[in-house]
Amino acid sequence: MFNIGGRKPPTPLEQFLLDFVWTHPSCTAEMCREGLASERKLKDSTVRTVLRKLEEKGYVTHSVEGRTFVFRAADTRRNVAVEAATQLIERFCDGSVEELLVGLVDHQVLEPNELQRLAQKIAARKEKQA
Repeated sequence: MFNIGGRKPPTPLEQFLLDFVWTHPSCTAEMCREGLASERKLKDSTVRTVLRKLEEKGYVTHSVEGRTFVFRAADTRRNVAVEAATQLIERFCDGSVEELLVGLVDHQVLEPNELQRLAQKIAARKEKQA
């Protein structure tokens, strides 16, 4: 397993809880357990352990309100996705974003017209920054 931006990637169960934290900022372990119960029943101790591991990996932080830990995502979904994509590009495409994009088009993951639309968005952002 490889590291994403120096962090160990989340396991599937960690990702499941991280997704909840992203959509429910400032949540407690109990809120996570209750909020996820319809999809997967988890013990309170399991939720707390997974949140602690996510914090050790740098994906969440906590503050203490009274005696309760309140968890927040340490980074946005987009930033974590960028880290993962960067690692993929470095590992499998010899650092070439072009190689990845051509592969996505070749395998019909990304349509050529979508690629053109993205190029226009990128150009517009560059103009704003200039």
